Amino acid sequence: MNYNTPILDQTAKIIEHVILLTEYLYESGVDYLDVPECNSNICNELSNKKGIDLNYNLLRNQANKSALENIKSIVGDCTRCRLHENRNKIVFGDGNPSPEIVFVGEGPGQEEDIQGLPFVGRAGKLLDRILKAMGLLRNEVYICNVVKCRPPRNRNPELDEIETCSQFLNKQLTVLRPRIICALGNVAAGFLTGKKAPMTVLRGHFYDYNNIPVLPTYHPAALLRNPAYKRPVWEDMQKLLQYLGRPIRTK
Repeated sequence: MNYNTPILDQTAKIIEHVILLTEYLYESGVDYLDVPECNSNICNELSNKKGIDLNYNLLRNQANKSALENIKSIVGDCTRCRLHENRNKIVFGDGNPSPEIVFVGEGPGQEEDIQGLPFVGRAGKLLDRILKAMGLLRNEVYICNVVKCRPPRNRNPELDEIETCSQFLNKQLTVLRPRIICALGNVAAGFLTGKKAPMTVLRGHFYDYNNIPVLPTYHPAALLRNPAYKRPVWEDMQKLLQYLGRPIRTK
């Protein structure tokens, strides 16, 4: 079906208003909108005749980026808990704003605190290798932590610190709406599943976080301390790929 110029002009103006309204809503604190996919025929006609890119994924990326920036501005130069006292940089999160997979760790380490980016130390390099073995690039997924400031001496975050900081993780996950969340380590797994159990019990099973499946596995740092965990982690990654309908790869 071909759409004539007046219809395309009118649709283009509507889209401009929708974009302005969306930006206003995000600036007002609205961090989630359930947007249906655009009719592909109209999208193609607008793209071809009006030069408007209505790729749904691109629109979602733009909206999610704005929403994440809004959350980041709310975090600000956070002093809400004691973790800020020895912090160098807040580690908000990084990656694809419209991911299929979100990886959630417990908190930043030394190198993350220096760079302000998640999983860039030794454990992060190992996570990169795991992603590569899965056929994924780092920029295809989103990576963040339960708390956004480094706990002293890399200790586990305390319950009150998690309670204070996790509100921002909840907001991030609401915006990102991944198909699946991979919880890296006991702290992330406990928070996202609501269960207190060792990783030997939690891993290999799917749990629910606000209607998003959660698959817990060992933190990459644990693999550096105990290489025997590599096999169960790879089994979990194969399970994750199978859930997404992606090819099951062998290392």
